[in-house]
Amino acid sequence: MVAKKKALKSLKAGRPPLTRSAGTMSRKASRTLINKHHQLDKQRRRAASKGDRAAEEALSAEIESLGGISLYQQASLQGQSTERGGDTSRLLLEWLPVKELKGACHKLRLLEVGALSTKNACSLSGLFESVHIDLNSQEPGILQQDFMDRPLPKDDTDRFDVLSLSLVLNFVPDAALRGEMLKRTLEFLRSTHADTQAGNEHLFPCLFMVLPRSCLDNSRYCTEAKFDSIMKMLGYSKLRRKMTQKLAYSLWRKVDEANITTVSKKEINPGRTRNNFVITLKR
Repeated sequence: MVAKKKALKSLKAGRPPLTRSAGTMSRKASRTLINKHHQLDKQRRRAASKGDRAAEEALSAEIESLGGISLYQQASLQGQSTERGGDTSRLLLEWLPVKELKGACHKLRLLEVGALSTKNACSLSGLFESVHIDLNSQEPGILQQDFMDRPLPKDDTDRFDVLSLSLVLNFVPDAALRGEMLKRTLEFLRSTHADTQAGNEHLFPCLFMVLPRSCLDNSRYCTEAKFDSIMKMLGYSKLRRKMTQKLAYSLWRKVDEANITTVSKKEINPGRTRNNFVITLKR
């Protein structure tokens, strides 16, 4: 009898076990650890989706032997260090009209999902009233919280001008849950601004997105065009885009009401070396 696939109800299902913290490691060591962690976690999630409990537990144990999510986050923090130029929020600042915003009467509200540090470029800029959340908080200033469980805002005073999902969506363990996360971002963004401009271009409210580039250019089921079409369904308009060797950055403004049609898992780019990143949506 084939085991039934268990429904994934929490982002925690995509995270490996927690274990020891780490000291300083070299750039090569941190990069190797991050890559190995991604490979093992991908195998673990695949085993879980097939109902192979033994393989899932064995892979979880191997991840734990490497240091689990705590050591992975430590490696990621070092990758984001200023000296290494890895802080993704620096690009967000480059894309915003910093000079004009510094002269504004009120600070922008920023929700950073999957926060690793309260000392990144955005946090230190003085432009934002920031809220940092993560499944496994690494600092007192980061609220330990699942974004999918965060209470919905009651009104615009509880909502945000900017929401950051930097290397978060790719860690969500299920295609449908990725779609639900993207839909949920709309609930946390304020109503469209009528008075905030950079040049003649409205920017807020906006969503800052960072994904591994391979999610968009080496997936069997997702391309950049496909991702853009999903975002358009949700009512987002792309304002900025940047591709590096490893990462895909984009900035999206909430401009319309969502007009969602069903998006199912459909192979677009066959190939043995491609990954299985995919996002599905239901009306």
